[in-house]
Parts: sequence; structure tokens; C-alpha cells
Amino acid sequence: MIRTALISLTLLFITPTLTLAAEIRGTGDLGLVIERASGSIQIIETTNNSSLGRVEGLGDLSHASAVYSRDERYAYIFGRDGGLTKVDVLTQKIVKRTLQAGNSIGGAISQDGRLVAVSNYTPGGVKIFSSKTLELVADIPATYGDKGQTSKVIGLVDAPGQKFVFSLWDADEIWIADMSKPDKPQIQKFNDIGRNPYDALISPDGRYYIAGLFGEDGMALLDLWHLDAGVKRILNNYGKGEQKLPVYKMPHLEGWAMAGTHAFVPAVGRHEVLVIDTQTWTEAGRIKVHGQPIFVMARPDGRNVWVNFAIPNNDTLQVIDTESLKIIKTLQPGKGVLHMEFEPRGEQVWASIRDDDQLVIYDTDTFEEQLRLPANKPSGIFSTARAHKTGL
Repeated sequence: MIRTALISLTLLFITPTLTLAAEIRGTGDLGLVIERASGSIQIIETTNNSSLGRVEGLGDLSHASAVYSRDERYAYIFGRDGGLTKVDVLTQKIVKRTLQAGNSIGGAISQDGRLVAVSNYTPGGVKIFSSKTLELVADIPATYGDKGQTSKVIGLVDAPGQKFVFSLWDADEIWIADMSKPDKPQIQKFNDIGRNPYDALISPDGRYYIAGLFGEDGMALLDLWHLDAGVKRILNNYGKGEQKLPVYKMPHLEGWAMAGTHAFVPAVGRHEVLVIDTQTWTEAGRIKVHGQPIFVMARPDGRNVWVNFAIPNNDTLQVIDTESLKIIKTLQPGKGVLHMEFEPRGEQVWASIRDDDQLVIYDTDTFEEQLRLPANKPSGIFSTARAHKTGL
């Protein structure tokens, strides 16, 4: 009798624990997909390649991006309408949302995960918020010149030392905001970097910041280890003497495509991927591709680089072998290939096919299609693995 009672009592305490354990899941294989037309995101998982649910009410996501808290639980969505939204990816609910500006173009999260920064077009500048509460911590207007003009801000990334680095489109400048003391931001400015920086990236080790230049052929390089050296111009006049093509869509530099001692970047308005020797920061080659490249992204192991394109060639993906610098595969997954995201260890890659309302998943060794999932005009794909990568 006593034995039976003990067993019953033990089951009474164990059963709720087992039930709770069955409901708990980690965040490491999760991600989100921007559904730009409906102002929603899909929560996805990459272990079984499935959609877990949808979060709605995120405003204008026509040019949206996301970063993650360091525990990977919370996503911070930067909308084109100036909206900053904190989403719990486990409960699939909005935690808080604020309209912090009139027109935004992306953001970043600080090294310690405590601050979220947003780069703004209207009004130009950077606003920095508490990642916990979304309360405003600092407002950095991008004013320049004798008349106090305000510039659009682009290329905002996080950097070691609790810093944010960004570029000013109108002012031709790069700024560094040191947020070691959040109530007293320290701003360092670099002038005359080149005309109209349109986007930027930071190397995975957080050392090099590179801004692409739209107003001229070339790029601006800032070594964050040696700021006293100032900004160095690289790839000057890479299109000199050749007929310029109309730019159908601005290329993106997000996601440092680096393999060995080479970096791969899109050429503005050209059907080329530029190869940079990262030892000397000089041109090491050019790869003719299918169209004007938008994203040039390396597989996590650096073995190959995947490229998508602007209209009218936006139905195509091409894969470049990083040893031979040759195209080894051309895929046509559908119309409107907007973005790619590798699974954390790179065995598969997801691509958003906007005009077909689909996500397509490829094996990155065989290039065979694995699966298609429905999505409402999908664009950016962001995995929680980004939480532990500088600049993403």
C-alpha cells in the first residue's frame, strides 16, 4: 500500500515535468522570413525545414532586416516605415513596437546585446535603444556641412568595443559611435571617403569596415585596429573606360563573402563579381556573371559563393567556386529571387522567391532542390545563428 502511494506521488511530480520538457525547444535552428507585402514574418526551423507560424502587424516591410538578441530568443525587425519591432520567436508574439522615424534602412545590435541601433533616412541619423525595453538611449543626428544639412544613414553595423559604424550617403563620410558609456556617445568622423556610400559591411573579425561607393567606381576601407591611418580607397576606377549600365537595383554588401585571402563583392551596375586580395586590398580578379549581382554570399566554409541578380535576371542563382573563380552551377528557382540564407553549418541554403510566393531549399553540395514552402512575397531570410556573428 505504501509502495503504491509512493509511486503515485512520484508520478504526480514527474508528469508535469515531462509535459513541460516536451514543449520546450531551443532557438539554435530557428529563423524568420520577411513577408514584405503583408507586413508579417514567418518563423521557420532548419532541423526539419518547416514553418512554425506567422507574426503579423509589423508595418511596412518593403525593405526590412532583422538582428537577434544574444540568447537568440528575440528578433528586432527594422521596417521601412521607421518601425522597430521586438518579436519573441519562441512564443511568436510581438513584445513591443515603436515608430522611431519616418523612413529606416536597417539596424544593428551591440556587442554586449544591450543596445539596438537603427539607421534612418528620414530624418537622417541613428537612434539607439535599450534592447530590453526599446526605450531611447541616444539620438545621433547625421548633420554635416556649414549649413547643418542632414544625411541619410546607411551601412550600419556593430563593431567590437561596444561601437557602431555607419556611413552618410549625402556627406560622403564614415562615423564611429562609441557606446561604452551609453549616456555619453563618442563620435569619430572620417571625411571625403568617396561619393555616395550606398551600403557597407564589416569583416567577421570586426576589423575592416568597407563602404561601397555609388557615385564613383571604388570602395572605402577603414581598418578599425588602426584608425589613425584613416580611410583607404580600394578598387579605384574598376569600371574606367567602359560603358556604364543603368543600375536596376542597388547591390547589397551584407554578409562578408570571404574565402581564404579573397573577398567577393558585387560590382555596381555591372555583370561582374569583383575579387579582392585581402592581404593587399587590390583587385585579384573579375568573374562574369548572369546579370547585375545583388547579394554575393559565401557558404560558411568558404567553399563556394552564391549570387543573385537584379531584374530582368532575377530568376537566377549562380554558384562560384572560390578556388577556380569559375561558375560551377546556374539555377533558376523562380521569378524574384531576393535573398539567400545558409543554414548554420552550410549544408543547405534557403532562397526567397518573391513572385512565386515560395521559399526554396537547396543542398549546397549537390545543388539539388530539397523542398519548397509557401510564403507571402518573401524577401529577407534571417537565421538565429546571426546572433553570434559580428555585423549580422
